[in-house]
Amino acid sequence: MKFVVTAGPTREAIDPVRFLSNRSSGKMGYAIAEAALAAGHQVTLISGPSCLTPPEDVQFTSITTSDELHDEVHRAVRECEVLVMSAAVSDYKPVKVERRKMKKRKTPFALALVPIRDILASLPKKNRGYLVVGFAAETHNLETNARKKLREKNCDLIVANDVSKTDSGMESDENAVKIFFRNGKTKTISRRSKKNIARELVKIISKM
Repeated sequence: MKFVVTAGPTREAIDPVRFLSNRSSGKMGYAIAEAALAAGHQVTLISGPSCLTPPEDVQFTSITTSDELHDEVHRAVRECEVLVMSAAVSDYKPVKVERRKMKKRKTPFALALVPIRDILASLPKKNRGYLVVGFAAETHNLETNARKKLREKNCDLIVANDVSKTDSGMESDENAVKIFFRNGKTKTISRRSKKNIARELVKIISKM
């Protein structure tokens, strides 16, 4: 099968040296790409800024902003069977990007933000020729939020994890996830290495 995997954070510029981003390291997405390759699948990896080295034999595309990720995903899904959206995409971006570095101020100031385009929600709802795997990084109400995302974003399954913990999740080599399927079933994968979780996910996806 042909996999498209997104990984890492996105960055939204404030000025030439500052940006809005998040703590995503890209480790989960890179592990999924590696596991899919090991299982004999073709893989396109679309990654935001990361210190990781892409696995050999992937078709690699580097992006920075959420808009760039949006465009690359829509281009890549034209020829894929599976889309794994494990990237941690920014929710907002500044209304205006300053051309020069903003000088430090002694008084408070407000930064105007606008919502970014929702990539999952922008995908076709019907006659879609590929499986969509979404990710939900939550700090509370994990099951409620994951089921809502599964329904509203029209995913085939959602992989949810609690990022409020300090020993797993973002920036860690380990994770613990709960998978939610359209038919109402769930599957819990207890804390283990992200590489082990990735192998389990690829097996589940392949069976679907």
